[in-house]
Amino acid sequence: MVNVDLTIWMNELLKYIGIKPNMADSLDRIVILVLIALVAILADVVCRFLLVGVIGHIVRRTENKWDDLLLDHKLLNRLALIVPAVIIYVLVPLAFTDETSWLVWTRRCCAVYIVGVVVRFLSGVIDLLSEISNMTQKFRNHSLKGVFQILQVLLYFVGLIIVVSIIIGRSPATLLAGLGASAAILMLVFKDTIVGFVSGMQLSANNMLKVGDWITAPKSNANGVVIDVSLNTVKVRNFDNTIITIPPYNLVSDSFQNWRGMQESGGRRVMRSINIDMNSVRFCSQEMLDKYRKIHLLASYIDETEQRLKTYNEQQSLDDSVLVNGLRQTNLGVFRAYLERYIASLPTTNTKMLHMVRQLQPDEKGIPIELYFFSYEKKWEDYERVICDVFDHVLAIVPEFDLYVYQNPSGRDIRNFEHFLKRSESSMQ
Repeated sequence: MVNVDLTIWMNELLKYIGIKPNMADSLDRIVILVLIALVAILADVVCRFLLVGVIGHIVRRTENKWDDLLLDHKLLNRLALIVPAVIIYVLVPLAFTDETSWLVWTRRCCAVYIVGVVVRFLSGVIDLLSEISNMTQKFRNHSLKGVFQILQVLLYFVGLIIVVSIIIGRSPATLLAGLGASAAILMLVFKDTIVGFVSGMQLSANNMLKVGDWITAPKSNANGVVIDVSLNTVKVRNFDNTIITIPPYNLVSDSFQNWRGMQESGGRRVMRSINIDMNSVRFCSQEMLDKYRKIHLLASYIDETEQRLKTYNEQQSLDDSVLVNGLRQTNLGVFRAYLERYIASLPTTNTKMLHMVRQLQPDEKGIPIELYFFSYEKKWEDYERVICDVFDHVLAIVPEFDLYVYQNPSGRDIRNFEHFLKRSESSMQ
């Protein structure tokens, strides 16, 4: 046997250089193991130089972009890790003259390490293929991420089975047969754990949820910040400081709202409206236009609009003594123009994002005028303060445009009406 001859040769060599026989019998295996380790280290250095150095240099000089991902994902580094383990697995029997437990467990550890490196390398290859598919125009509009995730799950499952079979010294087929027989019982006992694990993987893999996100899940009565994500529960601290736990499966099966996109964007949306009494809408008289011209934000708008309408009416040869003929400004239109310029002038408004004032469908409560814009302030209290300041101003400025805000009659309105009737009756008497 080669290993017996090598051990005897090393023993004789140690004795030849002056080491005592008893000590030589103890050191011969250690010296061989050290030599094997040195060979593995040398092979690792050479392999890294060839794979990572030479091939990496060639990849950087190519015009293709997909091969650059090999370096970004460090796949060559992962592949190089397998060489020392293979060398140790093959050469370690040279240090042992018989099948000792040290030899068995050393080779098993090497085999487990090799399987782990191969699984990690193949997982990186799957990630690489996923990115390449996203870069390819043909597959860009097709959602292949789920397919690659399933492949990774199967890969890790197979790798785990092989590792367990190596450790216990059984065939992977035998282990799979035993798992198949007990799969029904295991699924029944650990149903919630399995469902939670799969749901948690979906939440994590799709980047749907992470600690620190503000989420809203109406069916779970959750409206707050995620403080913990575990296998079976997602903990949310609501804004009333109550903590609610949600099974991950509920978040996957039902819809929930994640406000992370808003927090990472350029502003938080404001979309609120006030109702204008339809009876207060009228064409603008010259006196009304002169009054509106004094408003700084409207001076140029009034002049430009009046000139445009006057030109149109003259071209059409319309009799403007009749109000319904031609085009005229209304107090509601001027009010909307003022609101557009007002929200654009606010320092808290992100004018690079959509901002407008629109008129919604009139109903029994009047004409809704909606303000739609995005505020730089995203923190809740600052955001609400911005809204309050804006609508305080809007409500206060409405009468300046000869408009009235619609609201249902209150008790004070009824009492004032009754007082008016009594005074009318007394005056008639």
